[in-house]
Amino acid sequence: MNDHSPEGLASRRHHDYRLVGGAGERAQAAGLVNADWYRCAVPRPVMKRLMQRSDARAIRDTLIWYGAIVGSGVLAWFAWTAHSLWAIPAFFVYGTLYCSPADSRWHEAGHGTAFRTRWMNDALYQVASFQIFRRATVWRWSHARHHTDTLVVGRDPEIAAPRPTDWVALALSVFALKHVSIELPKMVSAAFGRLNEDERTFVPSSAWPKVFREARLSLAIYAAVIAASVYFRSILPLLYIGLPSLYGGWLYLYFGLTQHAGMPENVLDHRKNCRTVMMNPLFRFLYWNMNYHVEHHMFPMVPFHALPQLHETVKADMPPPYRSSLAAYAEIIPALVRQTRDPSYHVVRPVPGAKQA
Repeated sequence: MNDHSPEGLASRRHHDYRLVGGAGERAQAAGLVNADWYRCAVPRPVMKRLMQRSDARAIRDTLIWYGAIVGSGVLAWFAWTAHSLWAIPAFFVYGTLYCSPADSRWHEAGHGTAFRTRWMNDALYQVASFQIFRRATVWRWSHARHHTDTLVVGRDPEIAAPRPTDWVALALSVFALKHVSIELPKMVSAAFGRLNEDERTFVPSSAWPKVFREARLSLAIYAAVIAASVYFRSILPLLYIGLPSLYGGWLYLYFGLTQHAGMPENVLDHRKNCRTVMMNPLFRFLYWNMNYHVEHHMFPMVPFHALPQLHETVKADMPPPYRSSLAAYAEIIPALVRQTRDPSYHVVRPVPGAKQA
């Protein structure tokens, strides 16, 4: 018997997001796979200038970021050794700096646009992946698929808010509990030389040995930290490495949901399924300008430091940006609530020259 209950319909709808046995074949038949996306017109000399990479800016920002991590970690240690309750907010700040900005650094270095020098991109990518508890090579290919088939159901492995809205999953994501609970078994499996069937659809077989080596190295580091905690009979080592990937992940969720949550699926125009959100200088530093997300998806090879200039270049052909992250959430939360009972609902943005769905 078919299950027509709300729970049954939700289960079938979420099943569509699987990369194997989901809605991928329907997306292929509809011409949504590896399709041509709309791009704003940008003069070639302007685009060439915008795509110039720079080591200096990324080195400066990376040193400031790691300096802030070390500084907050030292303050947390002093508070801890003094048995002060200030250790709680101190470690909260440390974990937030350790984990959340690692998401945007992982992202930008993964595109190879953070630095001009390739090994610097690769080094930051590996370290940031570890900090945010991701298997570097798997997520590199996952993100490539995300850009190729953005919010295409059954193809995009990085849809953060599937429909209908799963509020339990979102709540668990505040401190990365959902992410780590999914990623840890996959990391263990990869350490034993296995990838699941979904991952095998986007990770080429030539990259599998690297996936397995990375998983073994990450697990060895975590095992060493756990051993140190047992040896010293203290949770302190885990508060510095391991647990920050959980308790420090709240800010990257706050930033990340502004990208696509509540937006339409299966459309070939990033102006419709992405958001550009104006943010204050601190947020822009921590997020490395990923708040210019429509521009980034449309021109992913433009470095983070040039995205504000790109925004000014194409803004006449873009929907108006959100004034702040709070303004974005004033739309996101009602949209997610409505999608709980009506999965067909999505936000409609005023796109210049486009028919509104």
